Amino acid sequence: MASKKPPRLRKRRSRSTIQLGTLAPHPELAKKHEEAALLLKNIKEQLPELEKLLATADDHWGIEDGVYRFYHQSFKVYSLQPITVEITKALQKLLPRHQLNDWFTQIVVAGTREKFTPEHNRNWTKHTRPIVEAFFHAHFMLKMVCKYGRQLSEPPQMLPSGWAAVLYLFNLR
Repeated sequence: MASKKPPRLRKRRSRSTIQLGTLAPHPELAKKHEEAALLLKNIKEQLPELEKLLATADDHWGIEDGVYRFYHQSFKVYSLQPITVEITKALQKLLPRHQLNDWFTQIVVAGTREKFTPEHNRNWTKHTRPIVEAFFHAHFMLKMVCKYGRQLSEPPQMLPSGWAAVLYLFNLR
């Protein structure tokens, strides 16, 4: 009984693999990549100040005390607002001609516009959750900017999630 040989499978490259090597990048993608390179350059230039700001946000009187004050129902949770605004300004300074992501901006505005009044105690979370949320988003973006400012030498082709989030912040993704 003769054994049948299994059919030989040919390895084929997909059309997209072949095309990627031969086609010029779309002009819009090339522009975004150029802007991402400028963003990374600006991050690296401003990294010492950004890391100092991150250290302030991470210290006891930043995230630790601010989140505690939310749960303690203390008006001191409102002290997260100035650091949130400062972080947002530092981020905007990285690409001043680019508008920050609309969702990020809405979150920051909602979390930094109110001033404490005693009536807020009656509906505490309605008034203070936006403050904590805005701080968390600003803190996260600052942390990612610092992380990838240290790690990357150029914008990567395969995007780590944190760097992709930073690109979304500047509407480059």
